[in-house]
Amino acid sequence: MTYNIGHRTVYSLNVHLVLVTKYRRKVINQAMLKRLQEIFENTCAKWRSKVTEFNGEPDHVHLVISYPPDVEVSKLVNNLKTVSSRLIRKEFHEHVNQFYNKAVFWTGAYFVASCGGVTLEELKSYVEKQNSPSN
Repeated sequence: MTYNIGHRTVYSLNVHLVLVTKYRRKVINQAMLKRLQEIFENTCAKWRSKVTEFNGEPDHVHLVISYPPDVEVSKLVNNLKTVSSRLIRKEFHEHVNQFYNKAVFWTGAYFVASCGGVTLEELKSYVEKQNSPSN
């Protein structure tokens, strides 16, 4: 397992993020998927985070992001959605307008789950086996 080192911290924090297009329309093509990856990687770098996995389908994308402990996941996600929506609508204007008549791209909701490292069962077992003080 690889750990990151920060100021007074050693950490390994990862989230699995799924973003879905508005109304689950199948708007994402191969060129957009490639550009979305670039946008997400650049945006994450500004948040001292890193996209470690990325892929998607015509109506949603999956990201695995490694991030430092002082980054609020909800703010990171909202920034990723805002920046990517604005740039995709600008750069693929004609294509996106075939699917939406408003300035939208992502649905308001998203899926996020912590991931990586050990399983919950392994962690529980490790904590249970710690030597407690005798008095």
